[in-house]
Amino acid sequence: MFVSGSDEHGTPIEVEAIKRGVHPKTLTDEVHAMVVELFKKFWLSFDNYTRTHNDVHIEFCREFFLKIYEKGFIFAREVDQLFCENCKRFLPDRFVTGTCPRCGYPSARGDQCENCGIVLEPLELLDSRCSICGSKPVVKKTKHWYFDLPRFSEKLREMILKNDRLPENARNFSLSWINEGLRPRAVTRDNQWGIPAPFPGAEGKTIYVWFEAVIGYVTATIEWAMRRGSHELWKKYWLDPETKSVYFIGKDNIPFHTIILPALIMAYDDRFVLPWNVSSTEYLMFEGQKFSKSRGVGIWLDQALEYFPADYWRYYLVKIRPEKSDANFSWEDFQKTINNDLNDNIGNFVHRVLTFIHNHFNGEVPAPEGFDELDNKLLSITKSAPLEAANHMEELKMRQALETLTELSSQGNVYLTRKEPWHTLKTEPSQARTTLYVAAQVVKCLSILLDPFIPESALKMRDMLAIEIPKGDAWLSSGEQLLEPGHRIKRPRPLFEKIPDKKIAELKNR
Repeated sequence: MFVSGSDEHGTPIEVEAIKRGVHPKTLTDEVHAMVVELFKKFWLSFDNYTRTHNDVHIEFCREFFLKIYEKGFIFAREVDQLFCENCKRFLPDRFVTGTCPRCGYPSARGDQCENCGIVLEPLELLDSRCSICGSKPVVKKTKHWYFDLPRFSEKLREMILKNDRLPENARNFSLSWINEGLRPRAVTRDNQWGIPAPFPGAEGKTIYVWFEAVIGYVTATIEWAMRRGSHELWKKYWLDPETKSVYFIGKDNIPFHTIILPALIMAYDDRFVLPWNVSSTEYLMFEGQKFSKSRGVGIWLDQALEYFPADYWRYYLVKIRPEKSDANFSWEDFQKTINNDLNDNIGNFVHRVLTFIHNHFNGEVPAPEGFDELDNKLLSITKSAPLEAANHMEELKMRQALETLTELSSQGNVYLTRKEPWHTLKTEPSQARTTLYVAAQVVKCLSILLDPFIPESALKMRDMLAIEIPKGDAWLSSGEQLLEPGHRIKRPRPLFEKIPDKKIAELKNR
């Protein structure tokens, strides 16, 4: 089950909508539709990609937080907050800008400084001003509702210490938070765009977006089940202790998935499954700089597809996935990887094999006539590659899984070079038939194993092979369910194109 959704609520959306003079939902409708379309173009296969401004999510969240409140885990507290007398509103999070108290950055936001990364509260900013009108705010008293996070400190510590699957950054960051002492966290905000807080006396307040957004994993599953006519099917994923729930995030979102979400689940219903793993990557840099929307540093998804096919991006971003340390995108390395790995290795191997079969064996997989040591070795590698890659995937090591498959293709190229079927076809035709039979099995295996990584290209490979992904455990059996002699393939065509230097120079100048 693969779910996620557009995180639609919160101050950034509301501030932007006010500046544009539109309702927040008008803005999120537009952006959500664009995101859904882009994900389709990138061949992302969500079981349910939803949005947080929907009835299922809103109703479940109100019931969820009210139950936690009634169990005594949420309490009210009077606090000081910035208020804009010109706009007649309290100023949470992004409604405030000012100078960072740590680094002096003059355009820090009320929730975080983009320059040094420190997490902030609006009252901590120096020279604060309203993001909407620019006037200086005053301090006023208001009431907010807080989640009693410290009550879950020891349960969270135990959960983290027992989970040896957690990446080092997730484990260390989470334990550091706990060791420093967890504080009650505000569940409510004073902005209008969000889920109305369900607590008695909380009229006009909304639930803080980061508290309700993480519950979206549950509601996305509920919504998926309802679409299939079952109001109970979602429980298979959230109440079955055999479930493995995995979260794929950047390291800046670690505490929301290792501290906030588990604590909320513990408070609501201890039968719910806790995170089995949190795949928290390090940072991806862009040509040595931090990605920045405001400074225009980086490539946006819609631009990326104007430059190159989705599979080029998918392959490269998995290849440099920052699983243990920060990774750096560079145009030269992107070009080198696509040209060497996709074109010269995988694309070249597939095209050599299928073209030879098409041209010299009437488009039919030839029958083997006895296997020698090289044949058996490659068949053995092909048979073991699925399990090896699957083990890496199970450990969420996508890079290593992909490297296993790239190596399989490399072994195929080495095999062809050593067997020289273009020569043996004339001198020992039986050996050439065996060579192409073995090589075809490698192509067939790759066409299935590469599907999660470069799905469009893998589909093209299967189309040329005239096969579909078989039913059952296609991944693990892909090296064993062999193409039968006599199986007819279609006319082959190149899968990839080399990226010329001129194209990279042009993109670097943009």
